[in-house]
Amino acid sequence: MHNILIVDDEAGIRDSLAGILADEGYSASSAESGEACLDVLRKAAFDVVLLDIWMPGMDGLETLERIRELGNPPEVIMISGHGTIETAVRATKLGAYDFLEKPLSLEKTLILVKNAIESKKLRRENLELKKQLLTKSVIVGDSIPMKALRQQIGLMAPTNGRVLIYGESGTGKELVAHAIHAQSLRKDETFVEVNCAAIPEDLIESELFGHYKGSFPGAAADKEGKFQKAHGGTLFLDEVGDMSLKTQSKVLRTLEEQRFTPVGSEEMITVDVRVIASTNKDLEEEISRGNFREDLFYRLNVIPFFVPPLRERREDVPLLARHFLKELAPRYGRRPREISDDAIDVLMRYSWPGNVRELRNVIERIVIMNPTTMRFDSKHLPPLVYREGSRRISRTEFSTLHQARDAYERDYILKTLDQNHGNVSRTAEVLGLERSHLYRKMKALGIAAKE
Repeated sequence: MHNILIVDDEAGIRDSLAGILADEGYSASSAESGEACLDVLRKAAFDVVLLDIWMPGMDGLETLERIRELGNPPEVIMISGHGTIETAVRATKLGAYDFLEKPLSLEKTLILVKNAIESKKLRRENLELKKQLLTKSVIVGDSIPMKALRQQIGLMAPTNGRVLIYGESGTGKELVAHAIHAQSLRKDETFVEVNCAAIPEDLIESELFGHYKGSFPGAAADKEGKFQKAHGGTLFLDEVGDMSLKTQSKVLRTLEEQRFTPVGSEEMITVDVRVIASTNKDLEEEISRGNFREDLFYRLNVIPFFVPPLRERREDVPLLARHFLKELAPRYGRRPREISDDAIDVLMRYSWPGNVRELRNVIERIVIMNPTTMRFDSKHLPPLVYREGSRRISRTEFSTLHQARDAYERDYILKTLDQNHGNVSRTAEVLGLERSHLYRKMKALGIAAKE
């Protein structure tokens, strides 16, 4: 239910509006002065305030000014019995949503309240999206390569130079693209992303440039392309090395001319777009094989960036692990969690073929699978971080025999459970244990039955 606050020195108006709004399903409260209004707003949250301009003491305009200073203020609709154009202009400049004149029109009042509530909702959603974008642009790591990367971003982000980001899958190329946009002169404009590897070849051109209705089978309506959506902002071409040669040709022309034609049209559309691209391929090798256009490569590769794999910056693993733990625990309704030094030591010895994305997945898994555990130890880590293919944990990598034995037992039980598709009874039989004994052992080692 939406909360509306009515502020007017006339009791009759307050009561009348409160009754009308209550009939429409709103929760209506009232205050008889500007001072009382501010007191109410400090104690409770409201979506809309209906505020009279002419009141004894603090008038409506001064009250409006004070309301706008509050954190997450409500939308304010001003009310006046004898307002002037100057008053309305001043109220609008102070942040009023709209203006109502007495005697109030019931229909107009309800429409404005409804629209103001929608405006408040959109403003809140916009703030949340901005917070998410800021989170996506935070680069975690104090290693020398990451410090250099942040410095490089700070130098070139305010320019309009095109960027080509190199790096293995999972290293955080998208994060770098977001960080560049967040520090650029276009930060308040749109950031549009296209995963060139995920879109079928016959649809990528339509995705980038849009199409007109009927231009090909299945084109049931006009569609705006990514280049047009990114007008004024940034377009991120993720895994650009997977783009077909035909599409590469059209992208090249668009970069050269800053205009293009949608599929099925002959009309040129002009855009102002900064392009950032990324790839996990060696594009110069792709050029020699005839898979990538050399002229497009030079257009994109104005400012090259390289994001190092996690195995080359293992000193960042503790920061990243604790960062993901802080981020993911609230998402799954968990209180803040900690991770022990011995677990961090194990994580730092793993080679992380899946890079930062794989580390995040491991942290997410232990958060989900150990809902009551407040401090994660090495026994809570999945067996993959102990297996061959990275660096196998040796007997000298545990501080006590007890830790080594627990790690080995946990790994062995998990492997056996996996071989038996999670069937605890069958696993107990294979291990030569009583089912109840295996359950106690699993609980002690932090293994959930469904794991």
